[in-house]
Amino acid sequence: MNEKVVIPKLDDVARVAGVSTATVSRCLNTPDRVAKATLDKVMKTVEELGYTPHFGARVMAAKRTFTVGAIIPTMENAIFARGLQAFQEELHKRGFTLLVSSSGYQPEVEKEQIRTLVARGADALLLIGYDREPEIYEFLRKRNVPVFVAWAYAPEHDLPSIGFDNLNAMCRLAQKVIDFGHRKIAVISGIIEGNDRAFNRLEGIKNALRQNGLDVDQMKVVETNYGIENGARALEQILSSTNPPTAVMCGNDVLAVGALRYASKAGLRVPEDISITGFDDIELASIVTPTLTTVHVPHREMGRKAATELANLVEGIAGVRMEELETSLRIRDSLGAPPA
Repeated sequence: MNEKVVIPKLDDVARVAGVSTATVSRCLNTPDRVAKATLDKVMKTVEELGYTPHFGARVMAAKRTFTVGAIIPTMENAIFARGLQAFQEELHKRGFTLLVSSSGYQPEVEKEQIRTLVARGADALLLIGYDREPEIYEFLRKRNVPVFVAWAYAPEHDLPSIGFDNLNAMCRLAQKVIDFGHRKIAVISGIIEGNDRAFNRLEGIKNALRQNGLDVDQMKVVETNYGIENGARALEQILSSTNPPTAVMCGNDVLAVGALRYASKAGLRVPEDISITGFDDIELASIVTPTLTTVHVPHREMGRKAATELANLVEGIAGVRMEELETSLRIRDSLGAPPA
């Protein structure tokens, strides 16, 4: 005869640990608000008894799913992986589960993913950048789903965000390129449509040129999807034009690494024959040859703070609604003076 399996309940954990059921709930749902000694005792009891919280009951009691959705443009770029890892780690501390989708930089796909995550009961959403149709924000507002924006900072928007000023960061890098003596500058940019980060980075370069009396209309710009091979093909296209540039500024490090690869294939020395810069400061930037001049973005800090503020929004806790993070220039071997 089969022995009846006894499934431990919340009351069992409380009784064995010698605490109240409310304390057990706090240990499971908001462990950061429980004294360490109590938390250790309760979690040890949970493990020993093999207790598993009943998700459905938890949802009904709290009227939340304890799930947060994040929609990123791509999973192929290390910048999002680094930030999301920190985002997930911090959410886990607050008792939330993360669901991640990738839109492939396609607005219609992102719209569908937003609706799907809301339908699945996501308590809140993390979105990258601001550039999307107004009806999407209206859809979320009507359903009372909090939204938090990362990877961009625009104080004129009313959505809470933690990010950085893409325009000013790229403007500072462009000024450094000009300070090195470059006057003929080209750009390999991500696709501008639907991507306010790419748009603002390009605008930052244009601003720097204007501030130094240089003709923006003479600057060659190639828009392409992010990818190493795309960066290589874009540089090939730029160099095939008349009056080629002495410096090429790329919208991110992935495109820049592709440009470095093509420059080497074409027999060009970097930076003696042509300078190349990136944006983001992913790990690859410091190990390629030559090492890549770029803009350092604090991705992990951004992910961690975004998780904290998003959890606060869900729980009704007042927090910082707008925060601009500092970027910094990383001047490395890929930037030098133009050829004489």
